[in-house]
Amino acid sequence: MDDSLVPGAWVRHPGQPDWGLGQVQSAVRNRITVNFEHAGKVLIDSDVISLTIVDPDQI
Repeated sequence: MDDSLVPGAWVRHPGQPDWGLGQVQSAVRNRITVNFEHAGKVLIDSDVISLTIVDPDQI
């Protein structure tokens, strides 16, 4: 797991750009719960999907 995937971090799903910006809600081992603008709360397996960290200054 990426150490920057902590609650409060802003991310994008590289395979689902239409989901919009997401904020990490929880991160337990490889299970990342993210609340996306247009998809709601989604559980991501970080062993399968590499979320893209978004710099908060660029939001």
